[in-house]
Amino acid sequence: MAIANILLVDDEIPFLETMTKRLTKREFITESASGAPEAIRMLEINSLIEVVILDVKMPEMDGLSALKIIRQRFPLVEVIMLTGHATIESAIEGMKLGAFDYLMKPCDMEQLVSKVREAAMKKRRHEEKIIEAELKKITVSRI
Repeated sequence: MAIANILLVDDEIPFLETMTKRLTKREFITESASGAPEAIRMLEINSLIEVVILDVKMPEMDGLSALKIIRQRFPLVEVIMLTGHATIESAIEGMKLGAFDYLMKPCDMEQLVSKVREAAMKKRRHEEKIIEAELKKITVSRI
């Protein structure tokens, strides 16, 4: 089984290709999108995505705007913000909007892998709690 299903979102194509290869080598199922609108469309059609690694600074729609949409429409999907243009303000804003974490480019690959694993486990725990609550509801209603 793959460690996690990831969607990598960045407008820098060479970075996207390199990171996809590096993450796939580490047994992640990795999809990629070159912008936020494409990423949102991918989330709509692929319910297996657990973690989005999202660049902050992109044309058309920036990462913080995309994060807001992802949190609203796909609340269980965890988002790790990744940027080469970090400011304390954008990091704080990202965390307030519900990002799992915020890393600087270039990030240490092992640190990113560790964060992705943690984020995927958090999503899986939430899903398990929802299933348990649903089963409990079904069981109680039969009594």
